[in-house]
Amino acid sequence: MSTSEAPAPPETTPKDKLVCDESNDYGSGAVPTEVMTAGRKGIDPQRLPLPEETQPLKIMWRYVIVLGMVHLVALAAFVPMWFSYLFTWSGFIAAIAGHFLFGMFGITIGYHRLLTHRGFKCPKWMEHTLAMLGMCNLQDSPARWVAIHRMHHQHSDHQPDPHSPLANFLWGHVGWVVCRHKDLDKTSHYERYVRDLLRDRFYLKLERKDGWFFVFLLHGLVISLIGGAVGYGVSGGDWGQAYRYMLSWTVWAVAVRTVFVLHGTWSVNSLSHLFGYRNYETRDHSTNNWLVALISHGEGWHNNHHATPRSARHGHKWYEFDMSWGIIRFWEMIGLISDVQRPTKASVAGK
Repeated sequence: MSTSEAPAPPETTPKDKLVCDESNDYGSGAVPTEVMTAGRKGIDPQRLPLPEETQPLKIMWRYVIVLGMVHLVALAAFVPMWFSYLFTWSGFIAAIAGHFLFGMFGITIGYHRLLTHRGFKCPKWMEHTLAMLGMCNLQDSPARWVAIHRMHHQHSDHQPDPHSPLANFLWGHVGWVVCRHKDLDKTSHYERYVRDLLRDRFYLKLERKDGWFFVFLLHGLVISLIGGAVGYGVSGGDWGQAYRYMLSWTVWAVAVRTVFVLHGTWSVNSLSHLFGYRNYETRDHSTNNWLVALISHGEGWHNNHHATPRSARHGHKWYEFDMSWGIIRFWEMIGLISDVQRPTKASVAGK
């Protein structure tokens, strides 16, 4: 899946005034305001050219094939002639549980609010665990995911934005995933955005030889085997039922759940920049979209997020339900995490 290679040593990496200067070091815990807000003036609300770094368009067929395969397996769950055989309540419940475990804890809290924006501090073992859960969603390595999202905030809804739907909806939703971006195709190209992460050997190793992708494959195998064991147990030792349950969990708890999480994340990039309401006048077209918030555990309060990027709380109004913030708040209450970032009048005014 990944086209990454090991990054060049920091001392040989070209300096970039915006994101590479030591005064703007992501490792300090805060993503620089300059990186979050630069380059967002002069937006054409009707049409935006595709990023120059994607020209000429080149399809990354490994991404197309793998994403296509997981979508096809997921669709098998809804084929009428196969539905009764592949559907089990345990597989369906495991899919829902996985949406929370891998989607909310891994992507929303782990990849996004912790690794990208450093919205709170936690023990290193906990950070790595959340990153591992994030890898189980087929959304690339932690470092590349973070680099793309930091680039998005730097250029939101401006031409260099890697996935603005103002170019076109399909591009903002999934086109950018399967097309080559010259600044994102190698770790040495996007290292300047994630220098804080790549100082950690854990993340650096995942960039080599598609390490993160094997985590996804391993988690899928484990879930399928658990399904088989459940089927064997509930049927009193029937190997035929064990096989059926294994297939059911593969389709529902792995493929259907992965596809649902993928489109939930992609909808933040597409729908939440086109449809919804705005609490804040940000320098982009970000909106608050209740449907996206519902399927992505609070990420759909996207205008709020663009107004205060570091805040771990995305729902600002009393009716903007943000389950991920509830989890973060609970962890803070029991002393598991610290330095939790919240929206303030000053931070909103600064945007």
